[in-house]
Amino acid sequence: MQNPVTGKPTKQQRGELKTSRIPIKVVPTEGPLPRKPTWIRAKAPTDPKVQKLKSLIRDHKLNTVCEEASCPNLGECFSHGTATFMVMGDLCTRRCPFCDVAHGRPQPLDENEPAQLAHAVALMQLRYIVITSVDRDDLRDGGAEHFVKCIDAVRNSVPGIKIEILTPDFRGRMDVALEKFNQSQPDVFNHNLETVPSLYKKVRPGADYQWSLQLIKNFKQRHPNVTSKSGIMLGLGEEIEEVKQVLRDLREHDCDMLTLGQYLQPSRHHLAVERFIHPDEFDELGLYAESLGFNNVASAPMVRSSYHADLQAQGDTSVQE
Repeated sequence: MQNPVTGKPTKQQRGELKTSRIPIKVVPTEGPLPRKPTWIRAKAPTDPKVQKLKSLIRDHKLNTVCEEASCPNLGECFSHGTATFMVMGDLCTRRCPFCDVAHGRPQPLDENEPAQLAHAVALMQLRYIVITSVDRDDLRDGGAEHFVKCIDAVRNSVPGIKIEILTPDFRGRMDVALEKFNQSQPDVFNHNLETVPSLYKKVRPGADYQWSLQLIKNFKQRHPNVTSKSGIMLGLGEEIEEVKQVLRDLREHDCDMLTLGQYLQPSRHHLAVERFIHPDEFDELGLYAESLGFNNVASAPMVRSSYHADLQAQGDTSVQE
């Protein structure tokens, strides 16, 4: 079901239709969504650069997770001329009730997409990009080969560029998927755990905590010179001790970098925020993560997996301010 004018997924695919067929029923929030605390503020996208970048992305028939996932940092990132590109379409084969990306039957892969992405990146004069994707459980390799084609196309177009990929879990296809990356590797391999294992059935239906940990470890074993990265959201009902255990698990599975941020409810049909985590708690968790040996930690309410990813990859700790 798509909007006949824009060709984009409808709100229903992002909301009630998406979350209506998952193991744990999502009860729609009645009335207005809870008021956000004073420490959660996103700047409105008023900079002319934002519209210019949006036009460039549309002209090249590309998607960004910034828009598809309703990221609160869109205005800031677009104003700086940066974006996280979402390849392989804008319809996801999963129904995760925390995410605002639409669910549906994806279209066949666009073979021109890697070249279009590379051209756009060159026009934007970027030196660091993040490439992510929807889940593509319909593909034999989960879309791994398409990631590789995008990496190659961008590197050929912009020599010296740094590339981070944020991948799905390649469920049931790990060996096939990882084999594809023997050809070309990113500079940073990122796969998010999203939450603590006790909440997986509620937050990540169809995913498996141990599988995701093993994906990070297996990629790192194959490519030890590639930085590994992961992140989780807070505020979905997890206990702090559970979060600390996740951080220990990540280090035991060779994860180098970490992001911790506040979950924000995209619509009344998505999972509700159970608690707004105070910045002081994020600071404490950040210090704990650093004590475990992560190379770089970004821990603050507005931190997202790709937020200031270039600075984090360079070891800049100011990304959490």
